[in-house]
Amino acid sequence: MASLQLQAVGVIMALVAGAGAAQSFEFHEATVDAIQLGFSNGTLTSTALVQFYLDQIGRLNPLLHAVIEVNPDALPQAKHADAERRRGTATGALHGVPILLKDNIATRDALNTTAGSLALLGSVVKRDAGVVARLRRAGAVVLGKASLSEWANFRPVDNGWSAQGGQARNPYVLSSTPCGSSAGSGVAAAANMAAVTLGTETDGSILCPSSFNSVVGIKPTLGLTSRAGVVPITPLQDTVGPMCRTVSDAVHVLDTIVGYDEHDAAATGAASKYIPDGGYTQFLKKDGLRGKRIGVPNGFFQRYGQTQLNVYKQHLATMRGLGAVVVEKLDVVANLTALLDEIGSNEGMVMQAEFKLSINAYLADLVHSPVHSLADIIAFNKAHPVEERLKDFGQPDLIAAQSTNGIGPVERAAIQRLNELNANGLEKMMKEHQLDAIVAPNSTISSLLAIGGHPGIIVPAGYDKKGVPFGICFGGLQGYEPRLIEMAYAFEQATKVRTQPMFKR
Repeated sequence: MASLQLQAVGVIMALVAGAGAAQSFEFHEATVDAIQLGFSNGTLTSTALVQFYLDQIGRLNPLLHAVIEVNPDALPQAKHADAERRRGTATGALHGVPILLKDNIATRDALNTTAGSLALLGSVVKRDAGVVARLRRAGAVVLGKASLSEWANFRPVDNGWSAQGGQARNPYVLSSTPCGSSAGSGVAAAANMAAVTLGTETDGSILCPSSFNSVVGIKPTLGLTSRAGVVPITPLQDTVGPMCRTVSDAVHVLDTIVGYDEHDAAATGAASKYIPDGGYTQFLKKDGLRGKRIGVPNGFFQRYGQTQLNVYKQHLATMRGLGAVVVEKLDVVANLTALLDEIGSNEGMVMQAEFKLSINAYLADLVHSPVHSLADIIAFNKAHPVEERLKDFGQPDLIAAQSTNGIGPVERAAIQRLNELNANGLEKMMKEHQLDAIVAPNSTISSLLAIGGHPGIIVPAGYDKKGVPFGICFGGLQGYEPRLIEMAYAFEQATKVRTQPMFKR
């Protein structure tokens, strides 16, 4: 494994050197702004950029398993973008920029959309997912599909494993978790296998892999981005968001994918009021922490060892030094453990019923599919036990979901209880203390954000003794994206923690 590690690092360095010499453009770690500058000054073309990432995927994917499929039309799309640029019709920050999509985000093209399962291989969707349609209109190049935890972790598989993609691996420490379920998106962004990526989250699936792969992840307010065409778990919590190497890149993607979608009308219609005039890039402010009130809830940072705790304490000091008012020792509720346990039990109950309803509706809307219901999926897994590793993981969540009968009194009571826990927990604490955000390590507050449809932004915060990344999460209430972006960007620019992966064993 050591030789494989050295080989991977050597390949990257050789590739970077060659690409830079040939094009006078630094491909590695290139940001969206740098890419657009390269396009404008003639040192870069979309075709060269796409080819770079295809080469990266070809060289690194056998090690990292971050990508399930590459798009055979990626280079033609890049050439089309170059032609538009020559004609002077290129517009927008993502024009000609390659993007990887988590493989539960539908595309109406040569790519499959499988949620990592062999059961959906060969299925055909009616249309691009809502967020993909927006990306295409902005001129982005769909590079391919990123791997994920199968069914977005609605099977108890290892983090980052799917029958379609295999086991995704953390590019910093290969033996550590890449986390899930948007593992491939996080790994690919970290390892420079795409300019930018998209993930999805129900509870922690953007925030956790962003933390463990040292990238920036934005989990938007529920409905700010369309879920139409995304293989669902529950419409009460599902959301789509960017996973990128910088806050600025993530915000460029967010600006492109937000907005109303008639195919997800209720959620996107309700959330459209939160979209600011002029978009989100206006909130990329280096002084964005000044005057912000940031809460530190008890019970989250205390879960980590002294080494990480010292790093987090230094980060809180940095926030204060940049003008933030940091309010520590806040209680979300008197008994945090009991709150999280109750959220988990009610969440699970609702997800099972919602998943059956949602996945059956998704399958019914396909032009073609090998399976037509949740019952068919369960039967498919039983018929393919080796490929789907049925002995290792089983499918208890799928079976439990199949036994549900819609949203009945028990499920409605669980939904009501989740709403109460949100109102009397995070929302009450933030309003009482007039907070702009709370901060917590990694994705530990994901459930608090999930049940209220609230946004969160992960920013790289450090690396443990083994070299495994950890992050810090800025979380807020619905529609708080502008102030969260200000804080996350200011923190990132002041700390600049992120380093390139080294593929340690």
